[in-house]
Amino acid sequence: MSAEMDALVAGVTGKLEALEAALYGLKQVNGRFTTEDGLVTAEVNSDGALVALTLDEGITALAPSEAAQLILTACKQATESAGAARSNIIATLNESLTGSAPTGSEQLAPGPDSARR
Repeated sequence: MSAEMDALVAGVTGKLEALEAALYGLKQVNGRFTTEDGLVTAEVNSDGALVALTLDEGITALAPSEAAQLILTACKQATESAGAARSNIIATLNESLTGSAPTGSEQLAPGPDSARR
């Protein structure tokens, strides 16, 4: 009976560590995108909220509609980048909880001490 209990505790501990690592990883997610011309850089946090917007002085030479389009494009791409990172973390968590081990780039980001292996 002790071996069964040890296995159960080990399984639950592993799942808890995977959950803690996922939560930590989700807090670290951000997305950043710079337009090809370098005029606009947008950065979003793990919730997709804009946390930084950098505009190069050259943007003043553009028509307002063009500048607005560049800003929107940068924000959209940054948000998509953050979304992809969140999706990877959740997929890795799902694999951990269902018993299949993540490989290579699918591994969780290092987390707090209790989540490190």
